[in-house]
Amino acid sequence: MNGVDFWSEAELEEKAPVQAGGKQYFAAGGLPNGRTVFSKLEEMKSGPESGAVRVLFDLVGPEGKTIAQEIQAYVFRGDALARIIDCEFTIKALSTPVKMGDTKEGTFAIRVVKALEKPAVRMLNSEGGVGESEIWGKRANWVDYSGTVEGRKLGIAIFDHPSNPKHPTYWHAREYGLFAVNPFGEHDFYNDPKRDGSITIPAGGSLTFRYRVFIHNDAAVEAKVAEAYARYAANQ
Repeated sequence: MNGVDFWSEAELEEKAPVQAGGKQYFAAGGLPNGRTVFSKLEEMKSGPESGAVRVLFDLVGPEGKTIAQEIQAYVFRGDALARIIDCEFTIKALSTPVKMGDTKEGTFAIRVVKALEKPAVRMLNSEGGVGESEIWGKRANWVDYSGTVEGRKLGIAIFDHPSNPKHPTYWHAREYGLFAVNPFGEHDFYNDPKRDGSITIPAGGSLTFRYRVFIHNDAAVEAKVAEAYARYAANQ
């Protein structure tokens, strides 16, 4: 945001590339690091059917100035077959515009367990793409990782809400366990340095992203992930 990296952690950032499946994956570098600082717990509730939490954060640049604010909201629920986490993130610009820059590093991500990494994982998207080569940098309504975890067939999917910017979104989805939605990294996804996937929020404005995490038994087809996405898209 505004040239500040809120994705990596400066003290922990790996300088060498990640090695996985005979490939090298390089992290972004060269940008100053910002901090996501807790400001206020706005809501926390529980009940027999669901639980929810909403928190306000300040996005603080390296010089200690708040660049923007972010509201993170989550709703948790489930049944005997699945768990659902509805996630909503609102970025609020303050007195100056906020440019969310074009980078493949981001934006909403999950690190999956080792059992859902190559060679054991099956990656599938809503367009029928299978594996990293058919999913990374491609647009899709959803992506699913599935496999066997501690002897049990399980999977996890992320759904992109139709109201999101650039829906259907791009995916920074890797076989080494990084599972990320990223609507911004177009110059990498298209291998075109002239392409600009950034979005600017005007001063006083805001931008909201909505995603659903769907944790299920079995593989994507057996768990009817496509049907579950259709319900989410219909705001169910």
